[in-house]
Amino acid sequence: MDNIDAIFSPTSIAVLGASGKPGKVGHDIFANILKGGFRGTLYPVNPTASSILSVKTFKTIADIPDDVDLAIIILPPKLALKAVEDSVKKGVRGVVIVSAGFREVGDEGKKIEDKIVAICRKSGVRLVGPNCLGVINPVDAVRMNASFSTRMPQSGNISFISQSGALCTAVLDFAADRDFGFSKFISIGNKADVDELDLLRYLHQDLDTEVIMIYLEELRRGWEFIEEVKKITSGDRPTPILAIKSGRTTDGAQAAASHTGALAGSEAVYDAIFKQAGIIRCDTIDELFDFANAFAYKKKSMLGKHVRKIPNGNRVAIVTNAGGPGILATDMTTSSGLKLAKFNEQTIEMLSSHLPAAANIHNPVDVIGDAPYDRYEKALSAVISDEGVDGALVILTPQSMTDALGTAEAIIKIAQRSNKPILCCFMGIVDVSAGVKYLQEHGYPVYRFPENAANAFGALYRYSKWLNRQSLAQFKLSYDTERAAKIIKLALEDGKTALGELDGNELLKCYGFNVLPTELAKTADEALTLAKNIGYPVVMKIVSPQILHKSDAKGVRVGLKTDDEVKAAFDEIITNAKEYDSKARIDGVLVVKMAPSGEEVILGANRYPIFGPLLMFGLGGIFVEVFKDVEFRLAPIGRNEARRMMKSVKGYKLLNGFRGRPEADIQALEKTMVCLSNLVVNHPEIAEMDINPLLVHPVGEGTTVADCRIILKKNNGQGK
Repeated sequence: MDNIDAIFSPTSIAVLGASGKPGKVGHDIFANILKGGFRGTLYPVNPTASSILSVKTFKTIADIPDDVDLAIIILPPKLALKAVEDSVKKGVRGVVIVSAGFREVGDEGKKIEDKIVAICRKSGVRLVGPNCLGVINPVDAVRMNASFSTRMPQSGNISFISQSGALCTAVLDFAADRDFGFSKFISIGNKADVDELDLLRYLHQDLDTEVIMIYLEELRRGWEFIEEVKKITSGDRPTPILAIKSGRTTDGAQAAASHTGALAGSEAVYDAIFKQAGIIRCDTIDELFDFANAFAYKKKSMLGKHVRKIPNGNRVAIVTNAGGPGILATDMTTSSGLKLAKFNEQTIEMLSSHLPAAANIHNPVDVIGDAPYDRYEKALSAVISDEGVDGALVILTPQSMTDALGTAEAIIKIAQRSNKPILCCFMGIVDVSAGVKYLQEHGYPVYRFPENAANAFGALYRYSKWLNRQSLAQFKLSYDTERAAKIIKLALEDGKTALGELDGNELLKCYGFNVLPTELAKTADEALTLAKNIGYPVVMKIVSPQILHKSDAKGVRVGLKTDDEVKAAFDEIITNAKEYDSKARIDGVLVVKMAPSGEEVILGANRYPIFGPLLMFGLGGIFVEVFKDVEFRLAPIGRNEARRMMKSVKGYKLLNGFRGRPEADIQALEKTMVCLSNLVVNHPEIAEMDINPLLVHPVGEGTTVADCRIILKKNNGQGK
């Protein structure tokens, strides 16, 4: 048996630091285990008390005559260290340290915590905590409430992992109010040993867990987390994971030399991790519960197995007895990534035959305020049978003639026959309570407001897209990694913190990027000679280590077609640069072959400790600063992630032949994004970079780098 199982499903528990004084943590946790009806054997350990709550105590864990699976330790750090040593000698398989005063308070606490971890790992004992709320397993075979919470939650099929103990107590209270049950509930505190990834793996194998909710403050694993969680949210037995992350900020993004660095705060990293791992991110605790209700909703199959109801598409039918809530649901449906289904002629005929003349037989279907339960039943039966409908939202408002219970019974009768999800919104509290209770008792999600139901359906659809994502064959690409490494090494040896466009282009060429002929001119005459050799039209750009944003310094001229234009442009660019920054070192002016036209996008990368390179894609040129329409992923990525990344930005329509524009070379762009990923993974000295703009030409014509900026830093071994 997995030793994490000893933490969740022990047959015997020793509480070290158990106390007879109410109000003390050692008393309350022991009392909660006892009063919760724990199915195993409970041993209080206290060197001075003879009994606690009428249960005989033991001076040490060694004095307990029987085997002990789990030790719960509620002692200060130095005593906790001794308690762990004694517990390991006793042969426990799991340890939970509830008490605080370890890593979170300073070096001395950290040293003790590290010693405890070393002892546990040497013995194969799993450790939860320190500084945590505890562990709860409400499943009837265990009934363990080893936590601060006086409330044993209902048994259910949803597990909850939290890094915050204080949040756990609020969530338990919230769950009780919403009649919400759990399979496992755990606070992980300092994550000295067992962390969220360990628990996600364990809960994925737990037959009592159908959905996992998690509250995160920070992750200590990057790419490994993504790869492992992908197997959990996909695979043969996919388990949905719903996450809420504290601190939606852009901290860490201000002191950046690139557009990518300026836009990529810590939250961009977590958004990328969640999307790449198939985790559904929630904005609020309320949303977390709303989504969990929808994901826990299952139907018994012909073989007796319970199958999760996930929509095949985003076409939703709405059935309501009031126009206003129907309009609200319609609005929220659109903003949740869904669309109103268009009914076929047979469905419209069915609705027309069963509903009164005043009813609306098109989506959203309004069955009118006086609708009895059988009118709801006929309308819902008609729309859910339509092949153009992927699921339904049923809205009921309480009116004098409303039969909430009868309507709930009708909904369940239809839902049990259908593989499509049906989410309900019974608005109100008292007047609809019988119907709400009936739906909840039968495991069907019901919401108080239409927007909650529509939002939850949107989450189901996003997960459906994840499960049904297609996989294209990967590109076979080769690179000149030795030459690339040499370019970077020479730059760093010369004391450079950035690659100029000449060196940058050479580096990009090593990784298959299509770059333009580029030469450096020191004088106007040199610029003229170079322009003639390269061939008109040309672009000219200032070269200065102090001027990173060339356009801001009026240091760029495009579309130059004659000798006179080139000479005049050289003088203007130099003059503008000096006016922009009189102290800037002017190295000259680049003369660049003018690229063929194409859609402007930006590619970029920024590097983070632990997580490694974060890639960025979005609309390029000046639009990246105006619209910030960008998407992030952690490297490395392959072709499929590159395509999903592209499709996630609003400007993707511009690449698909929008309003008569030529369709862009998407495949070439995918290759370019994969090349960028491999470049930053293989060369950790690249701290930040932008390719802006990258010009994407029509199908078959590839991409061209129009400008690049590459910031270097000696590799310190952090990140990838």
